[in-house]
Amino acid sequence: MIRAGIAVLRRPGLWGTAIRQARRTSAPGWWKRRPFLPVPSGDYLRFRLLTQYGDDAHAWDSGDVVRYLAWCKSWDAASLDAH
Repeated sequence: MIRAGIAVLRRPGLWGTAIRQARRTSAPGWWKRRPFLPVPSGDYLRFRLLTQYGDDAHAWDSGDVVRYLAWCKSWDAASLDAH
């Protein structure tokens, strides 16, 4: 997860998207539980790893995280263009 964070930090154009996705996917009441960060729930992360790699114990690939955020950014832009 640290490598993925560093990969995103190296791409300022994705910072806003990363923050938006953190807000969208963070567990409800995240501020009440450790680590007191807006991170997705463990169930959601396991689901994403299982659907992406076929194994919920698979390590995150930082390149995949960057590609996912780039896709989210383009999806959001396309949604705005449609309105």
